[in-house]
Amino acid sequence: MTTTAAVPALAARTAAVGGSPVREILALTDAPDVISFAGGLPAPELFDAVGIRAAYDAVLRESPRRVLQYSTTEGDPALRAAVAARLAVRGLPTDVDDLLITSGSQQGLSLLASALLEPGDTVLVEDPTYLAALQCFGLAGARIVPVPTDDEGVVPDALDALVASERPKMLYLVPNFQNPTGRTLPLARRRAVAEIAARRGLWVVEDDPYGELRFEGEPVPWISQCPGAADRTVLLSSFSKVMAPGLRLGWLRGPAALRRACVIAKQAADLHTPTLDQAAAARYLADSDLDAHLAVVRDAYRVRRDALLAGLAGALPPGSTWNHPEGGMFLWARLPEGSDATALLEKAVAHQVAYVPGAPFYAGSPDPATLRLSFTTHTPDEIEIGLTRLAGALG
Repeated sequence: MTTTAAVPALAARTAAVGGSPVREILALTDAPDVISFAGGLPAPELFDAVGIRAAYDAVLRESPRRVLQYSTTEGDPALRAAVAARLAVRGLPTDVDDLLITSGSQQGLSLLASALLEPGDTVLVEDPTYLAALQCFGLAGARIVPVPTDDEGVVPDALDALVASERPKMLYLVPNFQNPTGRTLPLARRRAVAEIAARRGLWVVEDDPYGELRFEGEPVPWISQCPGAADRTVLLSSFSKVMAPGLRLGWLRGPAALRRACVIAKQAADLHTPTLDQAAAARYLADSDLDAHLAVVRDAYRVRRDALLAGLAGALPPGSTWNHPEGGMFLWARLPEGSDATALLEKAVAHQVAYVPGAPFYAGSPDPATLRLSFTTHTPDEIEIGLTRLAGALG
């Protein structure tokens, strides 16, 4: 008689990290009658589907053998050239060889974790921060330490003290219209971050998927442009928020040695980002006016942000506070002291409206009264209805 041995266990880190609460909330609220402020989703009616389809048609018609074949890990040279040109226009001179095309900027994070982090290495993050970054660093076995923040982002003095005491390998930031808070790190603080990185010795990863979605105010230079830290900064971005997330196209800009390590990690992960999608994106950038398209998107998002801001006083309980993001997709709010946004979510969903509680975004002790509201996927009229429902749930 034979016996069956037990199936070997899964890696412990998968259980320790767990799934995304935001994704679970989206699954619960994926009903046509729910007005959801939960998802960080671009407005689908604003996608340039006609232009994107024309780009795919063109590359498939003109060079099908090339675009349906394997390609290099580093990415389509035409697409990298187009990204480099856009960065240069925004004040960051970039060569084609400075860039690695990734399957979304999320893959860029994973590649950096593989290239930089040993189990037990310390990573500093904003508190709160992008939830999927916490997952990524957790799966890498990193020790995640939150940096104290205020309404303008990381506090430089607190950052300097933590770098001295914790000896981190990396600092991860979303400098423009941060997810989840919508805030933007001012130039003086970016310069302070660069100075600390140069003096103390650590990598700075700035993740910037939202930077081209500015509605008001002046653009702020990247940390990568600040003196002293060019050899230790990595810039990530994505076409998800400016073209379409279904393309799953992003890019990584960094120093040569680190970029080469990321290329090796990418070869192990997926060989290369899909050739066809890269070729179509490069063709779209050559044939279409992305900046004109972005102007339309920004105008629409500005109106939607304003509609959300205009109605919050009547929707949230007295004593609540919220910020005024200058762009991006998110607004951060705090309910009165003693409130629990997670506990109140069930009541909100019963009123056919949803948001994301702030607690999952914290690497340290969470503030249970906080919540994230996204304003991009609903019209002003729908936002008004959603806020009326929210008032009924939280009142």
